[in-house]
Amino acid sequence: MDCKYNFIYESQKATAEFFIFVSMIDNDFSLKLIKWYSDNKRNLPWRESKSPYKIWISEIILQQTKVDQGLPYYLKFIKKFPNVHDLAIAEENMVLKLWQGLGYYSRARNLHYSAKYISNHLNGEFPKTYDELIKLKGVGKYTASAIASFAFNEKKAVLDGNVFRVLSRYFGIEDPIDTTSGSKIFENIAFINLPKKNVDTYNQSVMEFGALQCKPVNPNCNSCQLNSKCFAFNNNKILSLPIKSKKIIKKERFFNFIILKSEKFIFLEKRIKNDIWKNMYQFPLFEESIESFSPPKDLIKTSILSKKTEVTHLLTHQKLNVTFWEFEIKKLFQNKKYERIEIKKLNEYAVPKIVENYINQNITIHRL
Repeated sequence: MDCKYNFIYESQKATAEFFIFVSMIDNDFSLKLIKWYSDNKRNLPWRESKSPYKIWISEIILQQTKVDQGLPYYLKFIKKFPNVHDLAIAEENMVLKLWQGLGYYSRARNLHYSAKYISNHLNGEFPKTYDELIKLKGVGKYTASAIASFAFNEKKAVLDGNVFRVLSRYFGIEDPIDTTSGSKIFENIAFINLPKKNVDTYNQSVMEFGALQCKPVNPNCNSCQLNSKCFAFNNNKILSLPIKSKKIIKKERFFNFIILKSEKFIFLEKRIKNDIWKNMYQFPLFEESIESFSPPKDLIKTSILSKKTEVTHLLTHQKLNVTFWEFEIKKLFQNKKYERIEIKKLNEYAVPKIVENYINQNITIHRL
């Protein structure tokens, strides 16, 4: 195709896309959502504040996390770190410890990194625009839009899982949400349906609507005030939207934790590789199938196996087959690779959930 015809083709394509998007402008959509929100919204502490710091903390915690689970963590974080300077000067282990159990620990590390950047390089002054916010480590399009909208009333549309679901069902968008082209379509439709004012309230409304009304399973369609114009409701496609093109494939791994403990001491190691649970603590780990694994003789030569526990731990992209080998140390020793700590101080260390569960169920921690 020569240059002239290619230009005509691209112009026609752009024009067609423009009219498609224009046809999806629905003025009632945002107004009805805001009305629904005023009647049904949950009272959540970060909604009572225009503080970009508090909104940022809440949005990072709520990535991959439901509100009911994230709320206690938010309250603990704000109590421990009431402002960005307090978070910046905290030790990383303390930040990870407060995050313990939430998963996706890179969120906490990025939060800490960005807090230090804001405190040290921006004099504690939080970025005020989307373009500035998105430069922060751990802040993507959604989070930058949320903070810019909620704290500074910038005209930005939020797109999280709840919003994708609401838009795809209501407007009948069958493009996969996890593709570049599909994501762009959703961005355009979300933006053109922003109201002229109260953008922050609307963004809260559409997210809350997806969380409480237009739920993934068993949505409240019959009582929904949007159902008369909802594509999915009127075409029996409620549970088939939104569409994802990629299926999650879980990687299977085999973990052997060696627990070396005496009456007062136990050994830990810090995970330093760029892997799950980076910079958290764990029992000495050997990754190998249990069929072929035996605890290293040089490590257990002064110990006696007292317990062996096998569990399965599921992460989003991984299946962990975990075996805990617990040894009682008969003769205390030093090891340069591992850190010997007092058992009574064990809960001061940030550990993965699977290790925390084992500690809670199997190790008695006496506090003086």
